[in-house]
Amino acid sequence: MIHIGQLKIPVEKVMAEASKQDLKKGIISAGETAVIKRYIEKKLKIKQSDIKEFTVLKKSVDARKKEQIFFIYQVDFFTDNEKRVLSRYKKNDVTIKSEKKENYTAKCEAAAEKDTSEKIVIAGFGPAGLFAAYELALSGYKPLVIERGLDVDSRKKSAEHFWKTGELDTESNVSFGEGGAGTFSDGKLNTMVKDKFGYNRRVLETFVKFGAPAEILYLQKPHIGTDKLADVVKNMRLEIERLGGEVRFGVRLDSLNIKNTGNGDSKKLESINVTDRFLGKAEVIECDRLILAIGHSARDTFLSLNESGVMMQPKSFAIGVRVEHSQEMIGRNQYGELYKALPTADYKLTHQTKDGRGVYSFCMCPGGYVVNASSEKGMLAVNGMSDYLRDGINANSAIVVTVGVEDFDGTDALAGMRFQRKWEKKAFDAAGGKIPVQLFGDFKKNVVSKEFGNVRPQTKGETAFANVREILPGEVADSIEEGITAFEKKINGYSRDDTLLLGIESRTSSPVKIVRDDTMQSNIKGLYPCGEGAGYAGGITSAAMDGIKTAIKITGGK
Repeated sequence: MIHIGQLKIPVEKVMAEASKQDLKKGIISAGETAVIKRYIEKKLKIKQSDIKEFTVLKKSVDARKKEQIFFIYQVDFFTDNEKRVLSRYKKNDVTIKSEKKENYTAKCEAAAEKDTSEKIVIAGFGPAGLFAAYELALSGYKPLVIERGLDVDSRKKSAEHFWKTGELDTESNVSFGEGGAGTFSDGKLNTMVKDKFGYNRRVLETFVKFGAPAEILYLQKPHIGTDKLADVVKNMRLEIERLGGEVRFGVRLDSLNIKNTGNGDSKKLESINVTDRFLGKAEVIECDRLILAIGHSARDTFLSLNESGVMMQPKSFAIGVRVEHSQEMIGRNQYGELYKALPTADYKLTHQTKDGRGVYSFCMCPGGYVVNASSEKGMLAVNGMSDYLRDGINANSAIVVTVGVEDFDGTDALAGMRFQRKWEKKAFDAAGGKIPVQLFGDFKKNVVSKEFGNVRPQTKGETAFANVREILPGEVADSIEEGITAFEKKINGYSRDDTLLLGIESRTSSPVKIVRDDTMQSNIKGLYPCGEGAGYAGGITSAAMDGIKTAIKITGGK
């Protein structure tokens, strides 16, 4: 198999033959494929008819020079006399690689024979819990999943009701329910996690199997979108149930029942206490193993785990605001006049302040909405969300600053959680439960805005003018002001006075880390902390990968 690591093609050459609609979505059409094959023919001096089993592995945009923007492809294909082809081409961006096809599903199904009758419970049905349950079910286990929130269809209704009325269901919302917090996001699937076992690809292929668009397999920054991700999650749940797993919604994990093993200080999980919202009563569920995939917003669970003696540590995270700009402005800056033909433009920005703090963009949502993502009454947090087409008129991104133990009131395991609550309460109070919004010009002046400029908020949930600067720690607000001002050098218009700041973005990652050993168990044997809430992931893909790894530790598979 021949591998081309970098094939650069001017965007205009592709635009001339590719489907405009597919090009905008990132889908490789027949016309685009024909252009790629012509460039391979020219590069390697082989006939197009000799290019067999052609596959695009990666596609990205190189827009560093606006006068000439390129598509960059990585491709694999077979051809006759591969060594002779390479002998004529002396550069190292083309290589021969061995054909390695692994059927991960078959491998999981063929896991080492063992007793699969163990009672395995998974608490939480976000990406980590979802993929842990799927892998266990493929291996012959019959996991029980408990999720405090509702199924994705009912959950959508809960969220819409909250955004329209302000009446919050604390058990079913943007943070809790089928699919986890990622269901109401951009559905971004890129990750920086090192992946020598191919779990990243495994996650993407599984998503495609259950209805995600196929282009997530090759786009450099793949995304599904909230609208499509909800259906994918539901399809995976139905398959888990078909394989013998059980998913119970409206069931909240309250506490653990732990026993001493008689071996020194060693303790083991015996059962769990839960509350079923539909039955309206408490229940004890026996389990041999509990995969704890609770997400980063289950604060009552963190409190209970801490009281039970589960080893936890405070963890740094980032807080800040969501900023909104015109998507057209971002597109013109990134791609020039070609922005109308290319996929909706995004960005990634970083700045080191004069005081040494890092300011950076996080979870950028092209053509998206700022979302009221609150999960506790009297507190307010925001997130970003985009649909698959990313066709909203605004771009939004979190602009955040890292905070750690030195910023918290205390050094205990829950100090970061208390810090989040403190500032989320200020955010709620600042605008009476609506999303606080302020123009950047007024943020710099430390005054409440009175009217919008050319940018108007695109949100899920009502907004109200407030002094966003006052819902942030002073050093964080100062860093954000410096950072946004500095970003002007990279994106023209980024720091304009009518840029919108909405807050507070406080849940970029978990405020705690639940300690686990090499077997992925906590100091309580049988308890497997997993995913973003446990402090081992940061996003949909990395959380899903951690769910797979946890399941594999239990099954003994690969």
